[in-house]
Amino acid sequence: MDWIQTVVLALIQGLTEFLPVSSSAHLILPSQLLGWPDQGLAFDVGVHMGTLSAVMFYFRQDVSNMLLAFFASFKGDKSVDGRIAWFVIFATLPALLFGFFLNDIVDHYGRSILVIAATTLIFGALLWWADVSRREIKPLENIRLRDAIWIGLAQAVALIPGTSRSGITITAALMLGFTRQAAARFSFLLSIPVIMAAGSYKGLELAQTATGTQWEMVLGGVLVSALSALACIHYFLKLLDRTGMLPFVIYRFCLGLFLLAIYFFVPVNA
Repeated sequence: MDWIQTVVLALIQGLTEFLPVSSSAHLILPSQLLGWPDQGLAFDVGVHMGTLSAVMFYFRQDVSNMLLAFFASFKGDKSVDGRIAWFVIFATLPALLFGFFLNDIVDHYGRSILVIAATTLIFGALLWWADVSRREIKPLENIRLRDAIWIGLAQAVALIPGTSRSGITITAALMLGFTRQAAARFSFLLSIPVIMAAGSYKGLELAQTATGTQWEMVLGGVLVSALSALACIHYFLKLLDRTGMLPFVIYRFCLGLFLLAIYFFVPVNA
């Protein structure tokens, strides 16, 4: 990798990890269009840690309150923060189970441009429908266990490339009657244990790999992905109520059609 590839790939990871547009759909483009090599396991771990540090920093007060309330719940203390903390855990379990049992199958059958294009379009349409038909009656503080389970099951579907983890969880939350802000906030909080799990899994793989690593590129990727993810979260939440999901839906439709054009009209080795 060179520095241009490092910055571009880290920006893609940082921006698309939290926007409802699918990071896998974007990460496939550099290799397909520009012939860039795989960025390597160490870089993957680095940019995951970058995006994780961004979301934990942005929601540091929420995370702190939830952790304190979570441990206090073992003493019988009940609070909204404690309930949300438990629901984040319950909502994470489906993704961990699906990932453990189905990851190899998805890697083998789901990484094609055709699959990613189809899921980008299908789940983009579902996001649009959820947004325009939303009821917006519930703040996050009113979340119930069954809401968390449904959102967690939706997150497990994001194992299929092109779905978008943030997109499908926000879609599910909107369909359950949450406000846009509540849906986005729970999606971001839900990303913390998932990114931790993915980063830890890749970290174990990295520890068992004896290949050389360009550590300066990895550190650069961590920094760029963290800063871009932080900016992404901030402006997404700030503009969400004003713009809604339509800009992201239009973008997903354009991206999906573009991927279909690549699949049908661009030679594999071009």
